[in-house]
Amino acid sequence: MKSNIDPESDIAKNLEIGESHQRSKWLKRSVFIALGLIVVIIIAVIVKTRGNSTATQYRTGEVSRGDLTIVVTATGNLQPTNTVEVGSELSGIVKKVEVNYNSTVKVGQVLATLDTTKLDAQLTQSRAALESAKAKALQVQATVKETQAKLSQYQKVRELSNKRVPSQSEMDAAEAAFERAKADAASAVAAISQAQATVRANETDLSKSVIRSPINGVVLTRSVEPGQTVAASFQAPVLFTLAEDLTQMELHVNVDEADVGKVQEGQKATFTVAAYPNRTFEARITQARYSSSTTSGVVTYETVLKVNNRDLALRPGMTATADITVKQIENAILIPSAALRFAPPIQQETKTSGGLVGALLPRPPRSGSQQHNNDANKKQQKVWILKDKQLSAVPITIGSSNGGMTEVVAGDIQPGMSVAVDVITSTK
Repeated sequence: MKSNIDPESDIAKNLEIGESHQRSKWLKRSVFIALGLIVVIIIAVIVKTRGNSTATQYRTGEVSRGDLTIVVTATGNLQPTNTVEVGSELSGIVKKVEVNYNSTVKVGQVLATLDTTKLDAQLTQSRAALESAKAKALQVQATVKETQAKLSQYQKVRELSNKRVPSQSEMDAAEAAFERAKADAASAVAAISQAQATVRANETDLSKSVIRSPINGVVLTRSVEPGQTVAASFQAPVLFTLAEDLTQMELHVNVDEADVGKVQEGQKATFTVAAYPNRTFEARITQARYSSSTTSGVVTYETVLKVNNRDLALRPGMTATADITVKQIENAILIPSAALRFAPPIQQETKTSGGLVGALLPRPPRSGSQQHNNDANKKQQKVWILKDKQLSAVPITIGSSNGGMTEVVAGDIQPGMSVAVDVITSTK
Protein backbone atom coordinates (compact mmCIF):
# COMPACT_ATOMS: atom_id res chain seq x y z
CA MET A 1 0.00 0.00 0.00
CA LYS A 2 1.50 3.35 -1.06
CA SER A 3 1.54 6.48 1.01
CA ASN A 4 -0.02 9.65 -0.50
CA ILE A 5 2.29 11.99 1.49
CA ASP A 6 4.83 13.78 -0.61
CA PRO A 7 8.13 13.97 1.26
CA GLU A 8 9.22 17.11 -0.52
CA SER A 9 6.08 19.01 0.54
CA ASP A 10 6.62 17.97 4.20
CA ILE A 11 10.16 19.26 4.12
CA ALA A 12 8.97 22.55 2.69
CA LYS A 13 6.41 22.91 5.46
CA ASN A 14 9.00 22.17 8.13
CA LEU A 15 11.32 24.77 6.64
CA GLU A 16 8.56 27.42 6.65
CA ILE A 17 7.73 26.64 10.26
CA GLY A 18 11.42 27.03 11.24
CA GLU A 19 11.83 30.34 9.47
CA SER A 20 8.77 31.87 11.15
CA HIS A 21 10.03 30.69 14.52
CA GLN A 22 13.40 32.37 13.96
CA ARG A 23 11.73 35.55 12.76
CA SER A 24 9.65 35.68 15.93
CA LYS A 25 12.72 35.24 18.09
CA TRP A 26 14.49 38.04 16.18
CA LEU A 27 11.57 40.40 16.61
CA LYS A 28 11.43 39.75 20.36
CA ARG A 29 15.14 40.34 20.65
CA SER A 30 14.83 43.64 18.71
CA VAL A 31 12.01 44.82 20.96
CA PHE A 32 14.07 44.11 24.08
CA ILE A 33 17.07 45.90 22.62
CA ALA A 34 14.92 48.94 21.70
CA LEU A 35 13.37 49.05 25.16
CA GLY A 36 16.85 48.89 26.67
CA LEU A 37 18.04 51.77 24.54
CA ILE A 38 14.97 53.83 25.49
CA VAL A 39 15.61 53.16 29.17
CA VAL A 40 19.26 54.16 28.79
CA ILE A 41 18.26 57.37 26.99
CA ILE A 42 15.67 58.20 29.67
CA ILE A 43 18.21 57.61 32.42
CA ALA A 44 20.75 59.80 30.61
CA VAL A 45 18.19 62.59 30.22
CA ILE A 46 17.24 62.40 33.88
CA VAL A 47 20.85 62.38 35.01
CA LYS A 48 21.67 65.29 32.75
CA THR A 49 18.59 67.22 33.86
CA ARG A 50 19.34 66.64 37.52
CA GLY A 51 23.05 67.09 37.09
CA ASN A 52 22.77 70.51 35.43
CA SER A 53 22.28 72.81 38.38
CA THR A 54 22.27 76.57 37.84
CA ALA A 55 23.91 78.76 40.44
CA THR A 56 22.74 82.39 40.30
CA GLN A 57 25.18 85.07 41.40
CA TYR A 58 24.68 88.82 41.56
CA ARG A 59 26.90 91.77 40.79
CA THR A 60 26.57 94.32 43.56
CA GLY A 61 27.34 97.99 44.13
CA GLU A 62 28.22 99.67 47.39
CA VAL A 63 26.07 102.25 49.11
CA SER A 64 28.21 105.30 49.91
CA ARG A 65 27.98 108.75 51.43
CA GLY A 66 29.32 111.75 49.58
CA ASP A 67 28.61 114.83 47.49
CA LEU A 68 26.38 114.69 44.41
CA THR A 69 26.73 117.16 41.57
CA ILE A 70 23.93 117.49 39.00
CA VAL A 71 25.01 118.84 35.62
CA VAL A 72 23.27 119.73 32.38
CA THR A 73 25.27 119.16 29.21
CA ALA A 74 24.89 121.44 26.20
CA THR A 75 26.89 122.30 23.10
CA GLY A 76 27.46 125.61 21.37
CA ASN A 77 30.01 128.00 19.88
CA LEU A 78 32.32 130.67 21.23
CA GLN A 79 31.69 134.24 20.13
CA PRO A 80 33.24 137.64 20.88
CA THR A 81 31.38 139.81 23.34
CA ASN A 82 30.96 142.48 20.65
CA THR A 83 31.47 142.15 16.90
CA VAL A 84 31.42 145.18 14.61
CA GLU A 85 31.22 145.07 10.82
CA VAL A 86 32.99 148.07 9.30
CA GLY A 87 31.88 149.18 5.84
CA SER A 88 31.99 152.16 3.50
CA GLU A 89 29.19 154.64 2.84
CA LEU A 90 30.98 155.87 -0.29
CA SER A 91 31.65 154.24 -3.60
CA GLY A 92 35.13 154.40 -5.02
CA ILE A 93 38.46 152.68 -5.49
CA VAL A 94 40.38 151.47 -2.45
CA LYS A 95 43.69 153.28 -2.44
CA LYS A 96 45.34 151.77 0.62
CA VAL A 97 44.64 149.11 3.29
CA GLU A 98 46.43 149.70 6.57
CA VAL A 99 45.58 146.52 8.58
CA ASN A 100 45.56 142.76 8.11
CA TYR A 101 44.04 139.71 9.79
CA ASN A 102 44.58 139.55 13.59
CA SER A 103 45.77 143.17 13.67
CA THR A 104 45.11 144.93 16.96
CA VAL A 105 43.42 148.27 16.37
CA LYS A 106 42.45 151.28 18.48
CA VAL A 107 39.48 153.62 18.24
CA GLY A 108 40.01 156.02 15.33
CA GLN A 109 42.86 154.05 13.78
CA VAL A 110 42.91 154.13 9.95
CA LEU A 111 41.88 150.82 8.42
CA ALA A 112 41.69 151.77 4.73
CA THR A 113 41.63 154.82 2.44
CA LEU A 114 39.59 155.43 -0.71
CA ASP A 115 40.73 157.42 -3.73
CA THR A 116 39.65 161.05 -3.12
CA THR A 117 40.23 162.64 -6.55
CA LYS A 118 36.52 163.05 -7.26
CA LEU A 119 35.74 164.10 -3.72
CA ASP A 120 38.44 166.77 -3.78
CA ALA A 121 36.99 168.21 -6.99
CA GLN A 122 33.48 168.29 -5.51
CA LEU A 123 34.75 170.01 -2.37
CA THR A 124 36.60 172.63 -4.44
CA GLN A 125 33.48 173.27 -6.48
CA SER A 126 31.28 173.67 -3.42
CA ARG A 127 33.76 176.05 -1.79
CA ALA A 128 33.80 178.17 -4.95
CA ALA A 129 30.00 178.27 -4.90
CA LEU A 130 30.16 179.43 -1.30
CA GLU A 131 32.52 182.29 -2.19
CA SER A 132 30.24 183.28 -5.05
CA ALA A 133 27.25 183.35 -2.73
CA LYS A 134 29.14 185.52 -0.27
CA ALA A 135 30.13 187.96 -3.06
CA LYS A 136 26.55 188.17 -4.23
CA ALA A 137 25.46 188.86 -0.68
CA LEU A 138 27.88 191.80 -0.52
CA GLN A 139 26.49 193.14 -3.78
CA VAL A 140 22.95 192.83 -2.52
CA GLN A 141 23.86 194.58 0.71
CA ALA A 142 25.23 197.51 -1.33
CA THR A 143 21.98 197.68 -3.25
CA VAL A 144 20.06 197.70 0.01
CA LYS A 145 22.12 200.64 1.28
CA GLU A 146 21.68 202.49 -2.01
CA THR A 147 17.91 202.09 -2.14
CA GLN A 148 17.64 202.93 1.53
CA ALA A 149 19.63 206.15 1.05
CA LYS A 150 17.53 207.16 -1.96
CA LEU A 151 14.32 206.51 -0.04
CA SER A 152 15.58 208.60 2.86
CA GLN A 153 16.43 211.46 0.48
CA TYR A 154 12.97 211.37 -1.02
CA GLN A 155 11.39 211.45 2.39
CA LYS A 156 13.40 214.58 3.45
CA VAL A 157 12.57 216.42 0.23
CA ARG A 158 8.94 215.59 0.58
CA GLU A 159 8.90 216.94 4.13
CA LEU A 160 10.64 220.17 3.07
CA SER A 161 8.30 220.70 0.09
CA ASN A 162 5.27 220.05 2.18
CA LYS A 163 4.63 216.75 0.34
CA ARG A 164 4.63 218.35 -3.10
CA VAL A 165 7.82 216.76 -4.41
CA PRO A 166 8.69 214.09 -5.17
CA SER A 167 5.40 212.74 -6.32
CA GLN A 168 3.64 209.86 -4.64
CA SER A 169 4.47 207.47 -7.47
CA GLU A 170 8.17 208.23 -7.11
CA MET A 171 7.92 207.60 -3.37
CA ASP A 172 6.19 204.29 -3.97
CA ALA A 173 8.84 203.24 -6.50
CA ALA A 174 11.65 204.08 -4.06
CA GLU A 175 10.00 202.10 -1.26
CA ALA A 176 9.46 199.10 -3.57
CA ALA A 177 13.10 199.20 -4.67
CA PHE A 178 14.17 199.20 -1.06
CA GLU A 179 11.97 196.23 -0.19
CA ARG A 180 13.24 194.29 -3.23
CA ALA A 181 16.81 194.99 -2.13
CA LYS A 182 16.08 193.63 1.36
CA ALA A 183 14.51 190.49 -0.16
CA ASP A 184 17.54 189.97 -2.35
CA ALA A 185 19.71 190.33 0.74
CA ALA A 186 17.71 187.64 2.56
CA SER A 187 17.98 185.38 -0.50
CA ALA A 188 21.73 185.95 -0.63
CA VAL A 189 22.04 184.94 3.04
CA ALA A 190 20.07 181.77 2.35
CA ALA A 191 22.30 181.00 -0.65
CA ILE A 192 25.33 181.36 1.59
CA SER A 193 23.83 178.90 4.09
CA GLN A 194 23.07 176.44 1.28
CA ALA A 195 26.59 176.72 -0.08
CA GLN A 196 28.03 176.19 3.39
CA ALA A 197 25.92 173.04 3.87
CA THR A 198 27.17 171.71 0.53
CA VAL A 199 30.75 172.36 1.61
CA ARG A 200 30.19 170.55 4.90
CA ALA A 201 28.60 167.60 3.09
CA ASN A 202 31.55 167.33 0.72
CA GLU A 203 33.96 167.64 3.63
CA THR A 204 32.10 164.85 5.42
CA ASP A 205 32.28 162.64 2.35
CA LEU A 206 35.96 163.37 2.11
CA SER A 207 36.46 162.41 5.75
CA LYS A 208 34.51 159.18 5.18
CA SER A 209 36.96 158.22 2.47
CA VAL A 210 39.28 157.37 5.36
CA ILE A 211 37.79 154.27 7.06
CA ARG A 212 38.61 154.19 10.77
CA SER A 213 38.09 151.67 13.55
CA PRO A 214 35.06 152.41 15.78
CA ILE A 215 36.27 150.18 18.65
CA ASN A 216 39.36 148.78 20.32
CA GLY A 217 39.70 145.23 19.12
CA VAL A 218 41.13 142.70 16.70
CA VAL A 219 40.59 142.35 12.96
CA LEU A 220 38.81 139.04 12.35
CA THR A 221 38.15 139.36 8.62
CA ARG A 222 39.42 141.61 5.84
CA SER A 223 37.32 141.65 2.68
CA VAL A 224 39.07 144.33 0.64
CA GLU A 225 42.34 144.80 -1.22
CA PRO A 226 44.04 147.89 -2.70
CA GLY A 227 42.68 148.73 -6.14
CA GLN A 228 39.33 147.07 -5.48
CA THR A 229 36.21 149.06 -6.36
CA VAL A 230 33.70 149.56 -3.57
CA ALA A 231 30.08 149.99 -4.65
CA ALA A 232 27.80 151.36 -1.94
CA SER A 233 24.67 152.07 -3.95
CA PHE A 234 22.02 150.27 -1.84
CA GLN A 235 23.87 149.21 1.33
CA ALA A 236 27.30 149.63 2.79
CA PRO A 237 29.60 146.73 1.83
CA VAL A 238 31.40 145.06 4.75
CA LEU A 239 35.14 145.61 4.46
CA PHE A 240 36.33 144.52 7.93
CA THR A 241 34.95 142.55 10.85
CA LEU A 242 36.31 143.61 14.23
CA ALA A 243 36.00 141.77 17.53
CA GLU A 244 36.11 143.78 20.71
CA ASP A 245 38.49 142.50 23.42
CA LEU A 246 38.98 138.77 22.80
CA THR A 247 40.17 138.35 26.39
CA GLN A 248 36.48 138.29 27.32
CA MET A 249 34.29 136.02 25.21
CA GLU A 250 30.83 134.46 25.25
CA LEU A 251 29.78 130.84 24.87
CA HIS A 252 26.33 130.45 23.30
CA VAL A 253 24.94 126.96 23.99
CA ASN A 254 21.59 125.34 23.16
CA VAL A 255 19.91 123.82 26.22
CA ASP A 256 17.31 121.11 25.68
CA GLU A 257 13.75 121.94 26.73
CA ALA A 258 13.82 119.10 29.28
CA ASP A 259 16.72 120.77 31.12
CA VAL A 260 15.99 124.46 30.63
CA GLY A 261 13.98 124.63 33.88
CA LYS A 262 17.12 123.82 35.87
CA VAL A 263 19.31 126.47 34.22
CA GLN A 264 19.53 129.88 35.89
CA GLU A 265 21.71 132.96 35.66
CA GLY A 266 24.83 132.87 37.82
CA GLN A 267 25.36 129.11 37.67
CA LYS A 268 28.90 127.90 37.08
CA ALA A 269 29.94 125.67 34.21
CA THR A 270 32.96 124.03 32.69
CA PHE A 271 33.54 123.29 29.02
CA THR A 272 36.02 121.70 26.67
CA VAL A 273 36.96 122.32 23.04
CA ALA A 274 38.48 119.97 20.50
CA ALA A 275 41.63 122.08 20.20
CA TYR A 276 42.52 121.40 23.87
CA PRO A 277 41.09 117.95 24.76
CA ASN A 278 43.02 117.76 28.04
CA ARG A 279 42.07 121.24 29.29
CA THR A 280 38.92 122.37 31.03
CA PHE A 281 37.75 126.00 30.86
CA GLU A 282 35.47 127.76 33.33
CA ALA A 283 32.41 129.86 32.55
CA ARG A 284 29.37 131.40 34.22
CA ILE A 285 25.82 131.86 32.91
CA THR A 286 24.97 135.50 32.26
CA GLN A 287 21.73 135.08 30.33
CA ALA A 288 19.13 132.34 29.86
CA ARG A 289 17.02 133.51 26.95
CA TYR A 290 13.30 132.81 26.62
CA SER A 291 13.28 132.60 22.83
CA SER A 292 13.39 129.06 21.45
CA SER A 293 14.63 127.46 18.27
CA THR A 294 13.49 124.19 16.70
CA THR A 295 15.86 121.97 14.73
CA SER A 296 14.63 118.62 13.37
CA GLY A 297 11.76 118.69 15.86
CA VAL A 298 14.07 119.34 18.85
CA VAL A 299 13.29 122.50 20.85
CA THR A 300 16.25 124.24 22.48
CA TYR A 301 16.84 127.52 24.29
CA GLU A 302 19.93 129.66 23.83
CA THR A 303 21.97 130.30 26.96
CA VAL A 304 24.91 132.72 27.14
CA LEU A 305 27.96 132.04 29.33
CA LYS A 306 30.77 134.48 30.07
CA VAL A 307 34.28 133.14 29.43
CA ASN A 308 37.63 134.52 30.58
CA ASN A 309 40.16 134.20 27.76
CA ARG A 310 43.21 135.99 29.14
CA ASP A 311 45.71 133.79 27.30
CA LEU A 312 43.76 134.07 24.00
CA ALA A 313 43.72 130.27 23.70
CA LEU A 314 40.07 130.28 22.67
CA ARG A 315 39.02 131.60 19.28
CA PRO A 316 35.67 132.73 17.90
CA GLY A 317 33.62 129.96 16.33
CA MET A 318 35.10 127.06 18.33
CA THR A 319 32.61 124.32 19.19
CA ALA A 320 32.40 123.68 22.93
CA THR A 321 30.68 121.09 25.11
CA ALA A 322 29.62 122.64 28.41
CA ASP A 323 28.65 120.97 31.70
CA ILE A 324 26.46 123.38 33.67
CA THR A 325 26.33 122.71 37.40
CA VAL A 326 22.64 123.11 38.26
CA LYS A 327 22.62 121.51 41.73
CA GLN A 328 25.07 120.36 44.40
CA ILE A 329 24.11 118.06 47.28
CA GLU A 330 26.55 117.54 50.14
CA ASN A 331 26.89 114.52 52.45
CA ALA A 332 24.13 112.48 50.79
CA ILE A 333 23.55 108.71 50.82
CA LEU A 334 24.23 107.52 47.29
CA ILE A 335 23.45 104.28 45.48
CA PRO A 336 24.37 103.20 41.94
CA SER A 337 21.56 104.14 39.57
CA ALA A 338 21.79 100.62 38.07
CA ALA A 339 20.32 99.26 41.32
CA LEU A 340 17.03 101.01 40.52
CA ARG A 341 16.83 99.19 37.18
CA PHE A 342 17.62 95.75 38.65
CA ALA A 343 14.86 93.11 38.67
CA PRO A 344 15.58 89.68 40.27
CA PRO A 345 14.93 86.53 38.17
CA ILE A 346 12.35 83.85 39.05
CA GLN A 347 14.06 80.77 40.52
CA GLN A 348 13.73 77.70 38.24
CA GLU A 349 12.61 74.33 39.68
CA THR A 350 15.56 72.00 40.13
CA LYS A 351 13.49 68.82 40.10
CA THR A 352 11.71 67.57 37.04
CA SER A 353 7.99 67.34 37.59
CA GLY A 354 5.94 64.52 36.17
CA GLY A 355 8.55 61.73 36.35
CA LEU A 356 9.88 60.28 33.15
CA VAL A 357 6.95 61.53 31.14
CA GLY A 358 7.55 65.04 32.36
CA ALA A 359 11.20 64.78 31.45
CA LEU A 360 10.42 63.62 27.94
CA LEU A 361 7.36 65.71 27.09
CA PRO A 362 7.99 69.34 26.15
CA ARG A 363 6.88 72.01 28.60
CA PRO A 364 5.84 75.58 27.88
CA PRO A 365 8.76 78.05 28.11
CA ARG A 366 9.21 79.90 31.38
CA SER A 367 10.17 83.50 31.72
CA GLY A 368 13.73 83.91 32.94
CA SER A 369 13.01 87.13 34.81
CA GLN A 370 10.03 89.07 36.02
CA GLN A 371 9.84 92.81 35.73
CA HIS A 372 8.62 94.54 38.88
CA ASN A 373 6.41 97.54 38.37
CA ASN A 374 7.32 100.70 40.19
CA ASP A 375 4.83 102.69 42.17
CA ALA A 376 2.93 105.52 40.57
CA ASN A 377 5.20 107.96 42.31
CA LYS A 378 8.58 107.80 40.59
CA LYS A 379 10.29 108.86 43.80
CA GLN A 380 9.17 105.65 45.51
CA GLN A 381 11.52 102.91 44.35
CA LYS A 382 12.76 99.50 45.46
CA VAL A 383 16.28 98.11 45.65
CA TRP A 384 17.52 94.62 46.46
CA ILE A 385 20.17 93.78 49.04
CA LEU A 386 21.83 90.42 49.78
CA LYS A 387 21.12 88.74 53.11
CA ASP A 388 22.64 85.28 53.51
CA LYS A 389 23.06 85.13 49.73
CA GLN A 390 19.33 85.77 49.31
CA LEU A 391 17.74 88.86 47.78
CA SER A 392 15.70 91.11 50.02
CA ALA A 393 13.69 94.08 48.77
CA VAL A 394 14.11 97.45 50.51
CA PRO A 395 11.72 100.32 49.65
CA ILE A 396 13.38 103.73 49.39
CA THR A 397 12.61 107.30 48.38
CA ILE A 398 15.03 108.74 45.87
CA GLY A 399 16.05 112.33 45.17
CA SER A 400 18.30 113.79 42.52
CA SER A 401 20.51 111.78 40.17
CA ASN A 402 23.44 112.49 37.90
CA GLY A 403 22.94 109.32 35.86
CA GLY A 404 25.58 107.21 37.59
CA MET A 405 24.60 107.78 41.22
CA THR A 406 21.24 108.54 42.84
CA GLU A 407 20.49 110.24 46.14
CA VAL A 408 18.49 108.27 48.74
CA VAL A 409 16.21 110.58 50.70
CA ALA A 410 14.54 107.96 52.88
CA GLY A 411 14.75 104.21 53.38
CA ASP A 412 16.50 101.48 55.37
CA ILE A 413 19.78 101.93 53.47
CA GLN A 414 23.09 102.68 55.13
CA PRO A 415 26.55 103.41 53.71
CA GLY A 416 28.62 100.26 53.30
CA MET A 417 25.69 98.02 52.32
CA SER A 418 25.70 96.20 48.99
CA VAL A 419 22.82 96.46 46.53
CA ALA A 420 22.29 94.17 43.54
CA VAL A 421 22.82 95.80 40.17
CA ASP A 422 23.01 92.81 37.77
CA VAL A 423 22.67 89.01 37.50
CA ILE A 424 25.59 86.66 36.86
CA THR A 425 24.40 83.10 36.04
CA SER A 426 26.91 80.20 35.93
CA THR A 427 26.08 76.55 34.98
CA LYS A 428 27.81 73.67 36.83
